[in-house]
Amino acid sequence: MTGGPELCEENELRSLFLFEKLGSDQLARLCREGRVYRFDTGTVYREGDPAACLFVLLEGTVILSRQVGGQEIDVNRSSARGVYAGAFQAYLGDQVPQVYNNSMRITEPSRFFVLPADTFAEIMLEWFPMAVHLLEGLFFGAKNTQEAIGQRERLLALGSLTAGLTHELNNPAAAAARAASALRERVAGMHRWLGEIAADPHHRANLDALTELHESAAERLAQLAELSPLQAADQEDAVLDWLDEHDVADGWQLAPVFVQAGLDADWLDRAAQALPAEFLGPALRWLDSTVETELLMNEIEDSTGRVSALVTAAKQYAQLDRAPHRRADVHELLDSTLVMLSRKIGPSIRVVKDYDRTLPPIPCYPGELNQVWTNLIDNAVSALGGSAADGTLTVRTARDGDRVLVEIGDTGPGIPRDIRDRVFDPFFTTKPVGEGTGLGLDISWRIVVNRHRGDLRVESVPGDTRFQVRLPLTEPDSDIEPDAHREQT
Repeated sequence: MTGGPELCEENELRSLFLFEKLGSDQLARLCREGRVYRFDTGTVYREGDPAACLFVLLEGTVILSRQVGGQEIDVNRSSARGVYAGAFQAYLGDQVPQVYNNSMRITEPSRFFVLPADTFAEIMLEWFPMAVHLLEGLFFGAKNTQEAIGQRERLLALGSLTAGLTHELNNPAAAAARAASALRERVAGMHRWLGEIAADPHHRANLDALTELHESAAERLAQLAELSPLQAADQEDAVLDWLDEHDVADGWQLAPVFVQAGLDADWLDRAAQALPAEFLGPALRWLDSTVETELLMNEIEDSTGRVSALVTAAKQYAQLDRAPHRRADVHELLDSTLVMLSRKIGPSIRVVKDYDRTLPPIPCYPGELNQVWTNLIDNAVSALGGSAADGTLTVRTARDGDRVLVEIGDTGPGIPRDIRDRVFDPFFTTKPVGEGTGLGLDISWRIVVNRHRGDLRVESVPGDTRFQVRLPLTEPDSDIEPDAHREQT
């Protein structure tokens, strides 16, 4: 370490991906309780030492390494601002040994935001109680399973899966937290509008009609068919025109919610016939709050359902003989994964589905295949530069002899030939520290090859990278060797 602590700037913390969603009060607390330090070239901490701090890189380069078979193996290197390492399990307290699980060294003078482990634990428990509960349950569930398994290879597989799932859980947990926050606001708005309606004796007489409209809207929402972006835009224009014609204020805010819930201009015509003209505006604004409440609850249900599916996949992977096995439509599995990752994919990435709908259901472990699709799609989005970047994500299915081919492609820069034969190796990743575990493709390979007797390979040139999964159409007759060759092209 060089010199004393430097001034902590809230704006500098806000510029990091780890803290960009935090509020001013939260950033102020981080600056009060954390410090900014400069470190000289060398080792910052060693694997096995007491985990005293969480380190967030502000500028410089970090290398993480682990002891494997008596040798120090570099597992990650990054110069990306905001990558973090250190006491990231501090929220578990004395339930686990609080030691660093890797060593960190720097190759040039570097600046870090350093947060004491006990402060990090307090912040996690206070700010993210749902995420901590889920991570805690996953951590100790995996630990108990490891103790029950005697074979070393299965212990290593479970550890790999647990680390990957810990990373994957962040997306649905964050989505559920965002939806819950928005839900609180919409419920407050719903109460406010209902209070205004109930306070007016003329409006109060129409509450029965309003209740019937709400029930009708809920039925439409339950039977909602998915719209293409073009269809949704056309319907929003039509609904906005209708609202303007009927002098309903803030129509630009109401139209997207109504269309998302399947409430078109025809439905609004029926609503107008059931309500007096002077009551129409307040009624529709109340309905907007109730409808969006339903949509947000659906989003929370979907997000927590994804968390549950990921935890179930971990249990299935650890207890192979108990995993549910059935015939499943691979397109349903792909579609459900695309839906759950829709926020991460973002609106700027074009998704192309090239499905062969004549393919029959295949014998498989559906929950585990969903984990494979999640890893491959997540990697494709990262290769395209994230949700804010342009590009095309292609999901294709086809028959390939006696197998089903599932291909996840992207138009990113491609995988350099000199690292292509390492992409399926455990802990190998090109992502910055904290953004990738290097386990996603290793886990996917194990699921496809060892569990499904299939094949996973990659073909890549600049502008066209394709991960290809081939799965048997029928039950395999025999087992394969657990370390079968991993193919790249």
